Amino acid sequence: MIFDKLVEIMMDHLSIQPQDVTMDTAFKDDLAVDSLDLYDLVMALEEEFNIEMPQDRVNDIETVEDLIKLLKELGVEE
Repeated sequence: MIFDKLVEIMMDHLSIQPQDVTMDTAFKDDLAVDSLDLYDLVMALEEEFNIEMPQDRVNDIETVEDLIKLLKELGVEE
C-alpha cells in the first residue's frame, strides 16, 4: 500500500513517528517539514518508485493525501 511505504520512507527521512501520520497530516503545519526536508523526501520517493515528480506539482503538496494522489497519477500502484 502506498500509504504504508510512504510512512516508512518519511520515518527514515523526516524522523517522524508513524502514529503522527494520517491522510490529513499537513507537512508544514503538523510535521514542521521545511522545503529542504520535502526535497529530501521527494528525492527518496523518486528513487524508491523510479519516477520523476514535476517540481510545479511538488510545490502544491500540502498534505500526505496530496502526495499520495500525485504518486498515483505518476503510476505508483497500491
